[in-house]
Amino acid sequence: MNDVVVVGGGIAGLLSAARLVAQGAKVTLVTFGVGGLQLSHGGFDVLGYAPERVDRPFDVLDDFIAANPEHPYAVLGADAVRLGTDFASEFFGERLVGNDGRNWLLPTAVGALRPTYLASPTMVNAEARAGHDPVVVVGLQQLKDFQAELIAGNLVKQQIPARAIVLDLPARTHEADASGLTYARAMDRADYRADFAKALGKQLLSGEKALIPAIAGHHEAAAFTDLQTRLGAPLAEIPLPPPGVPGMRLNEYASRRLQDQRVRWILGARVVALHSEGGRAVSVDVATSGHLTKVRADAVVYAPGGFESGSLSLDSHGKVLETHLGLPVRVPPGRLIGPDRRSEQPLFRSGLAVDDQMRVLDDADRPVYPNLFAAGGVLAGAMRWSEKSGEGIAAASAVRAADAIGDLA
Repeated sequence: MNDVVVVGGGIAGLLSAARLVAQGAKVTLVTFGVGGLQLSHGGFDVLGYAPERVDRPFDVLDDFIAANPEHPYAVLGADAVRLGTDFASEFFGERLVGNDGRNWLLPTAVGALRPTYLASPTMVNAEARAGHDPVVVVGLQQLKDFQAELIAGNLVKQQIPARAIVLDLPARTHEADASGLTYARAMDRADYRADFAKALGKQLLSGEKALIPAIAGHHEAAAFTDLQTRLGAPLAEIPLPPPGVPGMRLNEYASRRLQDQRVRWILGARVVALHSEGGRAVSVDVATSGHLTKVRADAVVYAPGGFESGSLSLDSHGKVLETHLGLPVRVPPGRLIGPDRRSEQPLFRSGLAVDDQMRVLDDADRPVYPNLFAAGGVLAGAMRWSEKSGEGIAAASAVRAADAIGDLA
């Protein structure tokens, strides 16, 4: 299997492309947007809730699988989840760090505590179980998406000694309203980091950790370490609402690495048709720049995301559709939307059914094509947002699909 088309630029698409290239495949990655990593918190979830908060995901994964037989983890198996997580950890290297098998417990942009399995090293000093050292949450007057008083107040409610301060330090002169990305670009400059450390240092109390918005550099890899050194105190980032800088850092790293590995990218394009011969997928039609391009494929990995990307949609008749290729969608039995809009909605367990090789199945549980595979958020059976399982599903399914394609060679 020399020519493989990967559809989707999220973490499932990126990791499947990386795995395939490592096996010697020629990979074309087709993506309409920049992928879901930029909308993420910049970490890697395996299992955060089941349904109570999980401390050690792999210790409870077998029980979770037994209780959720339709979940992608049940199709894949616990060993595949471990393999996918290890591959993602290796791929991202020092940009994601673990916690000796435990979930990190890190503050969010509203001061809630969120479990995640791998985290950016710029965030881990905010680990909520680290002795509850006093923290100061640092807001910026010009950054409206980060409310330091709200975050500190909610941390206090969770028995973490916290206070809030707000600095008046524009990222650009005379700018009254700035984004996190604007601040991150300013932090790429040593002079701005010096000004920030000086302003914060004046208000930092002895023994405090400083929790700042996730703005400690965009392209400058040493920005966070340099800022912490200048400050002379423990420092940690808290993610902003999406799109966030930590996710952008991961996405840009992954994209550069795949480009260096000669992955062919077709950006701003949609796959609109899949062609077959002799019962196998042989090519896809890619719509871009006002025309269609036919791309040959010995195999296809379909990882376009789910409802959040528009790849799954609920029509006016209450039918769930796969919007690009018209693939069969598996939906849970019963009502898809319950009367309590605040509770989990079965609708979001809809998606593509797959076998244990990640081949897309039809309504009779037969592979649609033996060389058509799916991965990531388009898969049926999970509540990724509430479970905090999205990246684990993406990585495990991406690796399994890539390895299955390798076995076909």
